[in-house]
Amino acid sequence: MAENLDRLDLRATLLVADASEPQAWFDGRLFDRILIDAPCSGTGVIRRRPDIKLLRRADDIPALAARQSQLLRALWPLLAPGGRLVYASCSALRAETTAVVSEFLASHAQARDVTGAAVAASGQAGPGGGGLRIAAGTDGMDGFYYACVDKI
Repeated sequence: MAENLDRLDLRATLLVADASEPQAWFDGRLFDRILIDAPCSGTGVIRRRPDIKLLRRADDIPALAARQSQLLRALWPLLAPGGRLVYASCSALRAETTAVVSEFLASHAQARDVTGAAVAASGQAGPGGGGLRIAAGTDGMDGFYYACVDKI
């Protein structure tokens, strides 16, 4: 992350900590931006990492989805009103992407999915809702998902 910030001539304060236990490190200052690069099955990168087919089991997915939901719930209170949280996953499975974010949005009245507006502002076509899924192989990319969620 630091190398990419330097390469792009951008500045940000980076914090490395256990996101599932913010009470251990959170100093009370709310964040304007939070990126959750969610731990996932990695199914979106199978074309480059075929060993994932051997390493993952169907019963891994519910536990991963529960962990992802836990991270969203733990970090959401740390986001300032007007702030943006980006949830990202390299999973191709809806259980780890749209299902996690949809459940979160349904249970948090202050959360608004603004992915469509964020993508449209970049000059790309906006998604149909609930984040943006990029299929593996699209423009030579791996499979990927992200959702931009603003706190109102």
